Amino acid sequence: MLSFSESVAPSPTRSTDSTPPVTVELHRKAVPSLDRLLAKRYVQPLREGGSLPAIVDTDSGLFVTKFRGAGQGPKALVAELIVAGLATALDLPVPEIAIIDIPPPFGRSEPDPEIQDLLRASHGTNFGIRYLDGAFNFELGAAGHLVSTEFATRLVWLDALVTNPDRTHRNPNLLVWERKPWLIDHGAALYAHHDWARVDEERIRAPFGLIADHVLLASSEDPRAVDEECTQRMSEGVVERILRSVPDELLEDERVDPDASRERYASYLHGRLEPPRAFAEGIEEARKRVLEATPRPLSSRR
Repeated sequence: MLSFSESVAPSPTRSTDSTPPVTVELHRKAVPSLDRLLAKRYVQPLREGGSLPAIVDTDSGLFVTKFRGAGQGPKALVAELIVAGLATALDLPVPEIAIIDIPPPFGRSEPDPEIQDLLRASHGTNFGIRYLDGAFNFELGAAGHLVSTEFATRLVWLDALVTNPDRTHRNPNLLVWERKPWLIDHGAALYAHHDWARVDEERIRAPFGLIADHVLLASSEDPRAVDEECTQRMSEGVVERILRSVPDELLEDERVDPDASRERYASYLHGRLEPPRAFAEGIEEARKRVLEATPRPLSSRR
């Protein structure tokens, strides 16, 4: 079972009084600055996913590390970094993230040849997320009461924005730690970046059909309740600051220089955020269908 940390900074606390929402300037500061940590010891593989992540001991404790040499390649790590930054800007809790440097001698003593090959292909820059000791995988039936309507609505909005297909009932990619849900595993998001040549205005602006399978869709409310505020939190340089945190080394396979690659991502995200936001309209259409198909409790039937 994937479970992740030892110490994680709490997410900013939302006010319960009538004070106006925190300004965009403060949200810009909430975008994480990344530590670069040295991998010291390979602890154990996590074989739940196809990318073979692992718990790695670093000079700042244990991190679940995803490797650039895995089948999905560096783009999966780019997606992890971007979506974690956007989630933080929306006050959605993500375990501490970091860049994990894998030195050439790392993992030579590992007996598994598959792991040895993966580590040899991953020297240098990789992605890490703090290991949350004692966390367990989220299941809606067991832990749904820990999810507020606002949390669900913001998360569904974010996943539709970044076209994340991996937040389903079968694979929710949420952990519960200290009675709180935490977001993990965003490597499948932003899948348009696997074929930039086919990304035109229509594709950028399109709704996200797979949002209908989202584990929290039925727990959310009308996305218009959060749409304007969430969009404001993505403005005023927040997206650009997140993109600047992505190391050049992870953008080298773009066949363009790293800054031009960042501009591609910025153009794509800002294009999706332009009104009218079809992805937000698509959420509400999918939400209504799910609610209409949900059986009513016996007490409400006549």
